[in-house]
Amino acid sequence: MSKGTARNSVIAALDVGTTKVCCFIATTDERSQLQIAGVGHHRANGMRNGQVVNMDAVEASVRAAVDAAEQMANQRIDSVFVNVTCGSPRSSQVEVELAVSGHEIRDADVRRIMEHAGGHFDAGDRDLIHCIPTGYSIDGSNGIIDPRGMYGERLGVNIHLVTAALGQSRNLSTVIEHCHLDIEDKVVSAYASGLACLVEDEKELGVTVIDMGGGTTSVAVFQEGHIEFVESVPIGGNHVTSDIAKGLSTPVSKAERLKTVYGSVVQTPSDTRELLKVPLVGEDDENSANEVPKSMLVQIIQPRLEETFELVRGMLDASGYSQIAGRRVVITGGASQLEGVRDLAELVLDKQVRLGRPKMIKGLPESVSGPAFATTAGLLRYAVNEHVMLPDIAAMESVAKGRGFGRIGQWLKENF
Repeated sequence: MSKGTARNSVIAALDVGTTKVCCFIATTDERSQLQIAGVGHHRANGMRNGQVVNMDAVEASVRAAVDAAEQMANQRIDSVFVNVTCGSPRSSQVEVELAVSGHEIRDADVRRIMEHAGGHFDAGDRDLIHCIPTGYSIDGSNGIIDPRGMYGERLGVNIHLVTAALGQSRNLSTVIEHCHLDIEDKVVSAYASGLACLVEDEKELGVTVIDMGGGTTSVAVFQEGHIEFVESVPIGGNHVTSDIAKGLSTPVSKAERLKTVYGSVVQTPSDTRELLKVPLVGEDDENSANEVPKSMLVQIIQPRLEETFELVRGMLDASGYSQIAGRRVVITGGASQLEGVRDLAELVLDKQVRLGRPKMIKGLPESVSGPAFATTAGLLRYAVNEHVMLPDIAAMESVAKGRGFGRIGQWLKENF
């Protein structure tokens, strides 16, 4: 879906993660209300820490998820909105100001200041994922949404840029293109998850979204209704699984099951008495399985989750957004469902924490309505709200992603 796309159209969202690939196909009505038509998900192969490490394997996983969604929807798709966790996404801010000589601010003035902002960005080895004007100012007065028609001496604009490492971003794009799919837009995972899970008051007053995926933990800060900051740490649920496999000498598949069924980060008095059967690596005989107390499993899981939240806290402190974002945190993603994670996050981050689930979408099956599918649901929200309601931003991003900011002026000349 691009600028000018009519309603009553088909939208496809593709979440390519470290542990799973998920595709949602939805339709929209004239009021932009979403209706899920098809769902498909498949184990992700060829991904590590959010990055493509085997293009053929990832392509096969994407095809399987998309085919399942298409069969359920009885609808072929040719383009998708896709998430980005690869390439260490990070934020930067651009602030520019120009003289407007006291006359009424017109389209030409907006065009001129955006062209001027373009001169402050050098793509280099980074791929531009988002280019979002977060507010204008007139004569130093901030918080202006649309300056056109107003008067002043100096016009300013703040732009939030989100970039990712160019090579890794291109690898993901190439895989999707090999599946004969066009990319409508790329969306940072934590941004998409926030759109899926946050209520308007949270986005307005300030909130931090922590999307705990399989290979990475992505962080986004929202304030005054828009996204302000994005970054990630290369730790996720797969690292917990690996710790269990190593600590208990059990196959990775068995470690994943132990984590999912019995995993917790909170010790209870009964944990020392509850025994778990742990198959050993290389042993086929079930009688050779070890019996270990559940407390041992908790002792393996807790340090890794504690480390994750400490890294997030350090990141927020270093960026200055820890205070700006307020005391509200929403955790989501598959790894957020471990028992006791919310309590641990509150302890480490010293903030109020809730578990985020995607807001209701008509027709969404219960089996894919949990935190693990927040990013996919958020991609659909982005498609019908951010991408369509802000067509100028979407078009600017499209130009900027292709050739840097240099040709934004051309688009502006054609549209103002």
